[in-house]
Amino acid sequence: MTRTGKILIALTSHDRLGDTGRGTGYYLPEAAHPWKVFTDAGHQVDLVSVAGGEPPVDGVDTSDPIQRAFLDDARMAAQLKATRRPEDINAADYDAIFYAGGHGTMWDFPDNEALAGLARDIYEADGAVAAVCHGPAALVNITLSDGTHLVDGKNIAAFTNSEEAAFGLTEVVPFLLQTALEERGAKHSGAADFQAHVVSDGRLATGQNPASATGTAEAVVAILNA
Repeated sequence: MTRTGKILIALTSHDRLGDTGRGTGYYLPEAAHPWKVFTDAGHQVDLVSVAGGEPPVDGVDTSDPIQRAFLDDARMAAQLKATRRPEDINAADYDAIFYAGGHGTMWDFPDNEALAGLARDIYEADGAVAAVCHGPAALVNITLSDGTHLVDGKNIAAFTNSEEAAFGLTEVVPFLLQTALEERGAKHSGAADFQAHVVSDGRLATGQNPASATGTAEAVVAILNA
């Protein structure tokens, strides 16, 4: 394929953590750190969210210079105020799609057909698909044009059942991400809780948790440079 030099980062629009009364959203470092990797490698980054508009955010730490740079970047700030919806995106404009995590993804990523369609179209055009932490919730229901699940037979990483239990949210999330991916035929591997773990399999790159965000983005750059 002819590379466009553009990468799409997908964000959740879901802001409630089940019935806990706590808020959630996209996890800022899992968007900001990949953005840094991608832009440093010369790629243009665009944002998309499930519902469009200003997505809810979690995990903000402005003492982290990369998060601060992301929020202060004029182009990113403008997009965060008014993200486009998946329905408004042309997959042919992008070399890769990167699904950022945050618990909100567990509610609105899996069943959004337009969001899944972007990944299918990018992947089938020889682009890269990537996801980190809870971002692989987007991968659960992605099917390719031949009807097979994208993750079937693929080596992947995602937020583990053990990590969900450590957060005390096993009974709060709508499903266990590791289990759901394994049920789709994925070959899941995990490191110790909250340790960085990145897996690449062809043009699919996945990371286990926030510590894996930079490495997952670096894997995307490597795929695109191959």
